[in-house]
Amino acid sequence: MALPQKAYIAAVIGILLLISGTVFWWYQASTPANEAGFGAAMVQVKLPEELSALAKRGEGLFHQNCASCHGINGAGQDGVAPPLIHRIYEPSHHSDLSFQRAMTLGVRAHHWPFGNMPPVAGLSQADTVPIIAYIRTIQRKNGID
Repeated sequence: MALPQKAYIAAVIGILLLISGTVFWWYQASTPANEAGFGAAMVQVKLPEELSALAKRGEGLFHQNCASCHGINGAGQDGVAPPLIHRIYEPSHHSDLSFQRAMTLGVRAHHWPFGNMPPVAGLSQADTVPIIAYIRTIQRKNGID
């Protein structure tokens, strides 16, 4: 007895999804992130001994909203997003306002080959102030000012 055409198509699609999922899982399991480079920190970041109250609040907001792309403490992630602890982002080249606009409005790619940055969903303009204070504090510790 032959399967109806819709059931046959659904079965083929299901089998293809199962095979592709298995191949993807196997590749991810057998290739560590650092070996592949993808997702590895792009720069080494020195942390300050203390943070101001504003920068401390920014640290939490950064890790909730920014670190998934820009990495822990702004170190970047290879193949994902650039490091924010980098001379390109020194205040004389990227002002606090440019950081604020990137977070709330998004920004077109112009220095790195990672593609455009979308606006950060759920992040208010007021939330950007402590995040910027946190980034600038770490930048100063790393000689970027």
